[in-house]
Amino acid sequence: MANTVMKYSIRKDDQVMVMAGKEKGKTGRILRVVTGKGKVLIEKLNIVKRHTKPTQKDPQGGIIEKEAPVSISNVMILCAKCKGPVRTGKKKLDDGKGVRFCKKCGEVLDK
Repeated sequence: MANTVMKYSIRKDDQVMVMAGKEKGKTGRILRVVTGKGKVLIEKLNIVKRHTKPTQKDPQGGIIEKEAPVSISNVMILCAKCKGPVRTGKKKLDDGKGVRFCKKCGEVLDK
C-alpha cells in the first residue's frame, strides 16, 4: 500500500455495527477514519488502558482509557429504515449529487 489512498464508504458520524472481534455485535458512532491504515475509531468501543507519564498538559499522569482503532473491514453501516447492518452502493441524484444508499431497501444514507 505504498502511496495509495483508499476510498471507503464509511464516514465520520456514521452509525456502525462491529461484525467481528471482541466487540462483535456492538454499535456506535464513528469518531475518526484513519485512511492510511484502513481503521476507524468508534465511540466508547474497543477501550484500552494506556499508562502515561506526567506532562505539562496532564501533570497528574496515570492510567487513561481511550478508544483503539478497529479495522474498517470489521464494521458495517446501520440503516435507519432496515434497523440493521447493510451493504451500501453509490448513485447520483437528479441534481447530480452523489450519495450512498442501502442495498436492502434503497434508502439514501447521506443527509
